[in-house]
Amino acid sequence: MFFGITNIWAYVIGAFLIILLPGPNSLYVLSIGAQRGVRTGYRAAAGVFVGDTVLMVLSAAGVASLLQSTPLLFNVVKYAGAGYLAWIGIGMIRSAWSSWRGKKDGPAERPGETVDLADPFRKALTISLLNPKAILFFISFFVQFVDPHYGAPVISFLILGAICQLFSVLYLTTLIFGGVYLASQFRRRKRLTAGLTSGVGALFLGFGAKLATSSLG
Repeated sequence: MFFGITNIWAYVIGAFLIILLPGPNSLYVLSIGAQRGVRTGYRAAAGVFVGDTVLMVLSAAGVASLLQSTPLLFNVVKYAGAGYLAWIGIGMIRSAWSSWRGKKDGPAERPGETVDLADPFRKALTISLLNPKAILFFISFFVQFVDPHYGAPVISFLILGAICQLFSVLYLTTLIFGGVYLASQFRRRKRLTAGLTSGVGALFLGFGAKLATSSLG
């Protein structure tokens, strides 16, 4: 046992695989990196890191139990999050449609023109926080690896959270630079870029629908 953590290598493998699962946060960071460059991509990634940290703290503080015992609160947060994801998706589709109709293939300006210029940190942070299922996930995943008899469970949660965030940093960094590379390849293909943006917007609508239809179970 390591600082109250049972089977830490199983946790490391599980956390790594979970981080790799596609979700609205990673997709948003990828799209922002492609559209507005590395620096802005890291601003979005910072929003994800802060949001996940807040969720971990809330989970350790017992907010997950409050959500589980208060269906009304769970539904309020759930529908707010679903609506926000749908709003992002619709905005991307509308922007891509305008680009598709108004511009033909040719020399492209900077890749962020087909998206809104909202603060990526705030947007990524909001995406993270408006997801009650993430809070429930963190507490249900972490508690499996924390010895209930350990005298300082806060240390156990800090270590588990740090491992998860390390994988998140590495993964989002890969997405940012990968997105920038892809953007450079498609920069002169306006219609193709608009089509890809529409596809990303449709995925956000799908994420919103999935969250809206989720349950406590």
